[in-house]
Amino acid sequence: MTNDRSGHAAHGLAGSKAPGVTLRHATATDAGEIAKLFLISSDGLARYIWSRIARPGEALEDVGAARYARGGVAFSFENCLVATDGDGLVVGMAHAFEMEPRQPGDIEDDPVLRPYAELEEPGSLYLSGLAVHEGHRGLGIGAQLMNRVEAQASAGGLPSVSLICFEANKLAMSFYRRRGYAEVARRPIVPHPSLRYGEGDAVLLARQT
Repeated sequence: MTNDRSGHAAHGLAGSKAPGVTLRHATATDAGEIAKLFLISSDGLARYIWSRIARPGEALEDVGAARYARGGVAFSFENCLVATDGDGLVVGMAHAFEMEPRQPGDIEDDPVLRPYAELEEPGSLYLSGLAVHEGHRGLGIGAQLMNRVEAQASAGGLPSVSLICFEANKLAMSFYRRRGYAEVARRPIVPHPSLRYGEGDAVLLARQT
């Protein structure tokens, strides 16, 4: 099974509320920007996954855009929030969906992806990606997106928000711990040239709503 729900990182998280920024639900026309931001947030995992399904010569951003333009699936624009600046340009995104119970055969047989597939909290709102474009970081846009994601989980009656973060991503780990996220489980990562980090653990974090 090839899926994108294998890992997560975050960029552009700290700071106070950004002036002129609007949060809204994504539309299909945002799929290209969502793909660019997901490539940032995954620290190489999306690059690894999308390269496995790309046609010869197809750009990875185009692979991701096609996936996020779909409806009725977990990895869809329908499950994304985007942050826009005063000109209406997308500068950040958060992608989250309800994590369903694992079914027999769901565990990824790819050794690189298996650690992330094993780190799941069924029934939670799973945050698979959070990122802000460079030039708009440090303004609190990531925090605003997280506030909305956590409110979404609470409003939907879900008991927690969960995510997977690379232990080596110190900035993101610190951000989530300050927000009350606690470690649930961890797995050693399997190194690959596509990944930003070549050692350490992938950590499942969760916070009750």
